[in-house]
Amino acid sequence: MITLEGIDKSFHDLHVLKGVTLSVAEGTVTALIGPSGSGKSTLLRCVNLLELPQSGRLTIGDTSLTFDGRKPAPAAILTIRRRTGMVFQNFQLFPHLTVIQNVMESLVTVLHWPRERARTRAIELLEKVGMQSKIDAWPANLSGGQQQRAAIARALAPSPAVLLCDEPTSALDPELAIEVVDVLAQLAREGTTMLMATHDLRLASSIATSVVFLERGEIIEAGSAREIFSAPQRDRTKQFVATLGA
Repeated sequence: MITLEGIDKSFHDLHVLKGVTLSVAEGTVTALIGPSGSGKSTLLRCVNLLELPQSGRLTIGDTSLTFDGRKPAPAAILTIRRRTGMVFQNFQLFPHLTVIQNVMESLVTVLHWPRERARTRAIELLEKVGMQSKIDAWPANLSGGQQQRAAIARALAPSPAVLLCDEPTSALDPELAIEVVDVLAQLAREGTTMLMATHDLRLASSIATSVVFLERGEIIEAGSAREIFSAPQRDRTKQFVATLGA
């Protein structure tokens, strides 16, 4: 489904990703974990080209893009982005649009769906994330958990091949985070392909199929969630995941 090969990314003199290679199978959830500054969010943003790698290759389904230091053509970037949905740490809902308008926006503006078809799809997704009673609410009148659930519905609206989640619970207090975890867990049970960057090890251990532990821009260890959290092979991984029981 998704393959990253030799992904390199630098910001001036800071080498953030160092030849990262990984695969995400269709219908699975892969969690990127690691300490702050490990490169997990940057790697996630490279998948939908919010950040452009200097080198490497990205494949989503039958669409591939090779990076050689030059900016890819706008059409190539758009093709990749249309295959991904992004859930941001701080929700990023449009404040001037209601909840249902936020979910409809990409369908109407980008995909040129008729408004009634877009509205039907939006209502379906808002029901899925438990937000059917808030379809006409403004983002400013929602709790953080409600905003994030609306953001998940918006990301799912165009039926992306993969849902990318960048620290989806980190801006929420524990009670509100539970609302979002429940939604993500349901999506996982339904076979939604997800790649998430998270510092929340409980989220990763409860939802992820596979886990990738990064540090200083390199993969230290990767494997099934059971392997990484129950029997990691590398000492550094053992030290890091030990905080789960703290």
